[in-house]
Amino acid sequence: MDKSKDSAEDPQHLVGRKFYPAEVEANFADSDPTDTPQTRHPAYRLAFRDTDFLLREELRPVRFQLELLKPEMVLEEARVGSTLVMYGSARIPSPEAAEKMQSGVGYLSDNQRTVTENLIAKAKYYDEAYKLAKMVSEKAIVEEGLRQFVVCSGGGPSIMEAANKGASDAGAESIGLNIVLPHEQAPNAYVTPYLSLNFHYFALRKMHFLIRARAVAVFPGGFGTCDELFELLTLIQTGKMKPIPILLFGRKFWNRIVDFEGLAEEGTISKSDLDLISWCETADEAWKSICNFYKLSDPISGCD
Repeated sequence: MDKSKDSAEDPQHLVGRKFYPAEVEANFADSDPTDTPQTRHPAYRLAFRDTDFLLREELRPVRFQLELLKPEMVLEEARVGSTLVMYGSARIPSPEAAEKMQSGVGYLSDNQRTVTENLIAKAKYYDEAYKLAKMVSEKAIVEEGLRQFVVCSGGGPSIMEAANKGASDAGAESIGLNIVLPHEQAPNAYVTPYLSLNFHYFALRKMHFLIRARAVAVFPGGFGTCDELFELLTLIQTGKMKPIPILLFGRKFWNRIVDFEGLAEEGTISKSDLDLISWCETADEAWKSICNFYKLSDPISGCD
């Protein structure tokens, strides 16, 4: 037997599929010269190529499955073993943008000035997000042939941009999980193109943030960041997810926004639940927390 033949093309070969792949069947359909009222009608389209059909209300369960499966396959093929997820506001300016904002503060109303100055004060977190992503990416940890602590952000601007930029400047790839929104939303320029994924469903996006997460850094943010933080805390508190480092940057900000101690004093959470949070102000503190949690040896950060 001539073993040089492709088993998929040799009908006498014992190994290989006996049905044509969907891609080949689609090519057969494209090359069919028949042009009749029947072949032109949408009902005749192959179901998996019929966008109108796939977008029907009844097909939502299928779209859920596709949105779960596609990113999983992309990240698996990219040999991503674990991620460092970085959440944070899309409004915090970079230090450069903060300088420009500062120059115009004098022309603002009192309320606008207060908001602008508050945002300017948070520009330091753009720097810390960048430093953390760069630091972790430079370590290029690989275990069992899989890349560990690959930086993963929401793919947008501000803190998310800082995360992907830090990884990019370290010469590493990084992930961006974007979401379709009514207003314009595009991936930042530092996300690795083949790891730039787009979602329709917030629930599936949040699931993919955490499937491979081995640490999550949470910077000051708004509703979206709070949603992501509290879902993560709930999953670990209830035992649905094994503990991982939750690195909360900006104690002053978060304690103003959320009275964590108050929740414990009211009895609606346990005092021990507060231990789920590791407070950080710098990238070095965050990496040290990760090292201590996973017992990683890193003389640069002081971890034994």
